[in-house]
Amino acid sequence: MAVKIRLKRMGAKKSPFYRIVVADSRSPRDGRFIESVGTYNPVAQPAVVELNEELVLKWLKDGAKPSDTVRNLFSKQGIMEKFHNAKLSK
Repeated sequence: MAVKIRLKRMGAKKSPFYRIVVADSRSPRDGRFIESVGTYNPVAQPAVVELNEELVLKWLKDGAKPSDTVRNLFSKQGIMEKFHNAKLSK
């Protein structure tokens, strides 16, 4: 089972709000997911990203692959750097 960390679109028309979820890659974008690890609100100025860092690092360590957009959000929050440092220190 290929597990991905990706965005699930919520919110009304023309005012998107996203949940960052861990899901099976075969499930639909807004369909079933395994666990919710954060939120992303691009409409707010500046854009608001809230993450549960422990859960994100646990899923990355277990092999979940982030989508391109989620990878960029993680990089801006410094999570990818923490993940790579933890991986290299082993």
